[in-house]
Parts: sequence; C-alpha cells; structure tokens
Amino acid sequence: MKVKRIVANIPTPEPAAVDAFYRDILDLELAMDHGWLRTYAGPGKMTVQVSFASQGGSDTPVPDLSIEVDDLDEALQRVRKGGIRVEYGPANEPWGVRRFYVRDPLGTLVNILQHE
Repeated sequence: MKVKRIVANIPTPEPAAVDAFYRDILDLELAMDHGWLRTYAGPGKMTVQVSFASQGGSDTPVPDLSIEVDDLDEALQRVRKGGIRVEYGPANEPWGVRRFYVRDPLGTLVNILQHE
C-alpha cells in the first residue's frame, strides 16, 4: 500500500470565508465545492508529508499549516496588500528556509515558506 495524498481538514461553519485568502493571496484554485466543504488545490504534484512538533522552530508556536511557495517576497507583498498581519518573520531560519507566519480568516496559523 502507498499513501497517495494527505489532506488537511479545518473545521469551520462557513467554508467560503477563506476564499479570498487561499485564492487571491496564495493562487490556489477552488478544486471542489460542496457548500459544506471547499477544497483548494495547486497545479503541481506534492510529496506526501505529515509533521508532528513540540514547537514551530525558533521558539514559535506550531503552525496549523505550512505552505511552501516559489516566491516568498511575492507572497509577503500580497499578504501586506491584503492587510493581513504578519505574526512572525520574515525570517531566514538556520535549517534553510525563509518564512513568515500569518493567520487565515478562520484564525488558522499558516507558515508560508520558501526553501533557500
């Protein structure tokens, strides 16, 4: 048996409330909409991963989601243009990533990162 995909499911009474964040800020496409469940996806294939942590690194809280992007400066510009508060960073971490934390409209702590 091979694991093909791992999906993060975040509870909310209003799934559409995150649309602007995940579509406009992160350029994800609305891949599925059942009303009670909305799934956002990118065009590429991803490696299956699941992480367990006692902290988020650099003594930060453990983020609910980590999203790797190919242009962190562009992501940061979109976040700032969208009036979204950066909670941590941007920081160059000793393990080879540059990242920042924000909260989506539901309060989900999102680690947006780029490998250096």
